[in-house]
Amino acid sequence: MKVLIVGGGGREHAIAWKAAQSPRVEKLYCAPGNAGIAQIAECVDIGVMEFEKLAEFAREKQVDLVMIGPDDPLAAGAVDVLESAGLRVFGPRKNAAILEGSKAFSKNLMKKYGIPTAAYETFTDPNKALAYLETAKMPIVLKADGLALGKGVLICKTLDEAKAGVKELMMDKKFGSAGDEIVIEEFMTGREVSVLSFVDGKTIKIMTSAQDHKRAKDNDQGLNTGGMGTFSPSPFYTKEVDAFCREHIYQPTVDAMSAEGREFKGIIFFGLMLTADGPKVLEYNARFGDPETQVVLPRMKNDIVDVFEACIDGALDKIDLEFEDNAAVCVVLASDGYPEHYEKGFAVKGLENFKNKDGYYVFHAGSKFDSDGNIVTDGGRVLGVTATGSNLKEARKNAYHATEWIEFDNKYMRRDIGKAIDEA
Repeated sequence: MKVLIVGGGGREHAIAWKAAQSPRVEKLYCAPGNAGIAQIAECVDIGVMEFEKLAEFAREKQVDLVMIGPDDPLAAGAVDVLESAGLRVFGPRKNAAILEGSKAFSKNLMKKYGIPTAAYETFTDPNKALAYLETAKMPIVLKADGLALGKGVLICKTLDEAKAGVKELMMDKKFGSAGDEIVIEEFMTGREVSVLSFVDGKTIKIMTSAQDHKRAKDNDQGLNTGGMGTFSPSPFYTKEVDAFCREHIYQPTVDAMSAEGREFKGIIFFGLMLTADGPKVLEYNARFGDPETQVVLPRMKNDIVDVFEACIDGALDKIDLEFEDNAAVCVVLASDGYPEHYEKGFAVKGLENFKNKDGYYVFHAGSKFDSDGNIVTDGGRVLGVTATGSNLKEARKNAYHATEWIEFDNKYMRRDIGKAIDEA
C-alpha cells in the first residue's frame, strides 16, 4: 500500500520510520518532510496547511492511507477536506481536534463530565482577567486558548508576573489569535506524565508512558520550548495510577467526546499531573507528542499501519497493543538560542555513526539539504537522539553517549534529561 505522512518534524520522522517497517507499505511519501525523512520516504514539497494540494497529490498517486502529524492542520480541518476527497485518513476531524485546539473547550468538557483537572476560569476580556488575578492565589497558570506551538502556557509566581502575562497573551498578542481567550487555572504540583493513546471513536488503547522536559535549560530553567527531551516509561506512572486514569480519565474522555457529537478517531495525548489529590489532566493533545513519539514508537511491537487502520475502521478492540520490556531516552540537539533567536544553515556531521547500530536512533526535527546535497540545520530543534536500554538509567547513558557522535556549530542540549529517574 501507499502511505502519505503529513508533517516535517521529529515526530513525523519517528512515525515514518515506524511505518517503513510495515511489510504492507510499498511506497512512503511525506509532505513536506525533512532531510532525515528523505532517507526513508519520498518527500513532497507541499505544506501541511495546503489541504487541496495534499488531496490532489494523494489522489494522483493513489495513496491508500494519509496520516496527519501536526496539530495545526488537524485543528483547521485537514481530515475533513481529505476525507471529502475520498481518501482514508488517520487523525481526528475538525470537530474532534478542538480537544486540543481550544483550551477553554477542553476545560469545560472536563468540568461537565467530571474528569479530574485543575480549577479554572476563562476570559475573553483582559480587564476582567486582570481583576480576577487581584483575588487569585499565586503561583497561577495562564494558558492561551488556541494553538501556540506548545509555548502558550505561562507559570506566574507573582501577581505582577501574572498581570504581565495577561498583557503578553491578550493585549500584545504574542501568539496571535490564540490569546483572544485565555484560561487562568490553579497551579498544581506533582510529577508530570505524558500518556499517548489510540482511539477509534469508542475504544481507547493506551500506549506506554513518557515524560517530557519543556524548559530550555537544565533544572527546568529558561523558556518553554516544544520539548528538549523525554524518557519512557515513567517510573512514577504506577499500576495504581494507570487503573485510576483508565476509570476516571481515559475512557470518560472518549465517551464525553462521543456524547458531544464529536467522535474522536486518532491519537489522544493525555498530559497528566500526579498531584497529592490523585492524577489530574493538565492538557489534551489531539496527535502524537513531540518528542514523546521518539521514545514511545521505538518500544512499540505492533505494525503501526495495522493500528492506524483499526482506528479508522472502529476495530481497535481487536488490536492488542504491545511494547518492549525496556526503556528509551531522547535528548534533543537544538540550535543555541532556541526558542528565541538562533542561527541555522550549519553542516551536521556524524549522522553515519547511527547506521547499523541497534537501539540507537536519530530523528530529524529541523534539517534540510543545502545546494550541495549536505545536511544542514534548519530549525530550533534539530535532531532527537534516542537510545534504548534494559532500564532507564542504561537508556539515559546510551542516549547521552550517542549525542557525542554528532557535531554542528551552535549545538545545544540539556544535560539533565531523565535526571528524575535517579529520584524514582
